[in-house]
Amino acid sequence: MESSPYSIVNPKIDPSRKPVAKVKPDGSPADNDRVEFGPTELAFKEWAELGITAPNLERMRQTRLNKLCAELKKRDYGAALLFDPLNIRYANDSSNMQLWISHNPARACFVSADGYMVLWDFHGCDHLSSYLPLIKEVRHGAGFFYFDAGDKQMEKAEEFAAQIDDLMRTHCGDNRRLAVDKIEIHGVHALEKLGVDIVSGQEVTEHARLIKDIDEINAMRCAMATCEISVAAMREALQPGIAETELWAVMHAENIKRGGEWIETRILSSGPRTNPWMQEAGPRVIQNNEMVSFDTDLIGPYGYCSDISRSWFCGDGEPTAEQRHLQHVAYDHIMTNMDMLKPGVSFRELTEKGKRLPPEFVPQRYGVMMHGVGLCDEFPAIFYPEDFVDGAFEYVLQPGMTLCVEAYIGAVGGKEGVKLEDQVLITETGYENLTTAPFDEKLMQGFENFSG
Repeated sequence: MESSPYSIVNPKIDPSRKPVAKVKPDGSPADNDRVEFGPTELAFKEWAELGITAPNLERMRQTRLNKLCAELKKRDYGAALLFDPLNIRYANDSSNMQLWISHNPARACFVSADGYMVLWDFHGCDHLSSYLPLIKEVRHGAGFFYFDAGDKQMEKAEEFAAQIDDLMRTHCGDNRRLAVDKIEIHGVHALEKLGVDIVSGQEVTEHARLIKDIDEINAMRCAMATCEISVAAMREALQPGIAETELWAVMHAENIKRGGEWIETRILSSGPRTNPWMQEAGPRVIQNNEMVSFDTDLIGPYGYCSDISRSWFCGDGEPTAEQRHLQHVAYDHIMTNMDMLKPGVSFRELTEKGKRLPPEFVPQRYGVMMHGVGLCDEFPAIFYPEDFVDGAFEYVLQPGMTLCVEAYIGAVGGKEGVKLEDQVLITETGYENLTTAPFDEKLMQGFENFSG
């Protein structure tokens, strides 16, 4: 490989440091001073007790890159240019200020169809990816958003585009098709001026991420276990008199304690705030004999998402008939739809043959019946018939896909609402429910007599 003015010129490992012989269960160095973050010893201990195998990180990283390159080759694209921090994470497993970068696009990643990878990182952050050999070069200067570039956005975009043009001529031959996921408008103009044919990078990355291999599934199992341990701690803390935000903080703290990363949303509500849905955790104090409903949207260890929902009864009394009815309808809905899952079933069929909501709950239905999940909520979206877009999702279920099956049940003007959601893996013969978090026993009483 010819040297580049942007290549890493410093050794990836400080020669003054002694080599580390021991490794953690995921194959990463058992070095207390390492740059790489990840699960804590508490997490590894809990996973071992649960019989969960950690992923092989080296193999997982290579497999994810191979899948990304395969999608590029399938479409005859020369390369991908990624700005979305989750797509960058998928391509090379690097991470740097993920939430900040999501609205300040200062990082980017170029991946040619043959796997040559260049990472543009934030200023002074070369060391953060020093343990990732799939990255061949680390550069700077991908930020041409207004906060960073001011009134010189076009000039900075042109400088960046010239680097992309050079990389494509070097690694893509005559292929000028570049799959871009997200980019500032000045970058589009600068690349097109150089004759680059910009195509959809989101399509490429979503399909690369669609089917999980064994290490991705193991990583998800680890994240799910951490999520459910965190949810159990939140359930233990639930009592009348606690504020929604105070309760929500328990789950976040337990996730972080084990090497989890962040929460995508703050969707936890109580009592009358459970209807309508999507109200985020606030200062409201939870009262006796009320409903509490939440959606985890939790990014756990290894950056994998655990997206489950539960509704709980909080109090020393008994749920009302209406509270139980909401729970029973929601439970019946997700379990009936889950039973449709097996390889070969089309996304269209899931929409057309899925469980219908009772009419009173249709107006406030959730946005999807099911959705893909991986590093976050992912393709596909399985809509209710009322929201189906003809021709948008003409695909079928395949082994290795992971989905969340969910429902919100709350009538317009109703007192409360219930949100339930489980995360599942499509297997060779059907599905495996990856979720073990229990449903509220008091709310589930009498379900054996439910006829939906």
